Amino acid sequence: MIRLSVLPQVCVCYLLRTDADGVTRVLLGRKKIGLGQGKYVGPGGKLEPGETAAEAIVREVLEEVGLVVDPASLEERGLLSYSFPHREAWSQESTVFVCRSWSGEPAASDELDPEWFDLDAVPLDLMWDDARFWLPGVLAGGTVRRSFTFGSDLSSVVGES
Repeated sequence: MIRLSVLPQVCVCYLLRTDADGVTRVLLGRKKIGLGQGKYVGPGGKLEPGETAAEAIVREVLEEVGLVVDPASLEERGLLSYSFPHREAWSQESTVFVCRSWSGEPAASDELDPEWFDLDAVPLDLMWDDARFWLPGVLAGGTVRRSFTFGSDLSSVVGES
């Protein structure tokens, strides 16, 4: 997909597995450094020049949690725009993916400490504030196209559309 946005492009992936007990879990990681440090996030990051969102997420998942994802197994679920009027450098646009098939076992990296969560126990209160508005729907099979504006605390959503 060609994007003409002036916002920096990023991507995020929510890896889902259904265990033998029939419970579906999502892989999140506690962010160790950088933007969002201390919050739970899905693996992801910035697109490099010339890279598609799918190419970037395959690279980011490998770098951040050590899993090998086949681009054909990615399900693109939407696009999120983030505005930080009090810190414009943080504003960005994120492609959201879900993935149910990969190889390897999650491993910690310099960026993330990965952890599996039951879908009914996703720690939304320990994630970026916007996640509560859209992540449960995406994990349940939906799609998203939303815009969020963060307040002067750089943490709370003060506007969304």
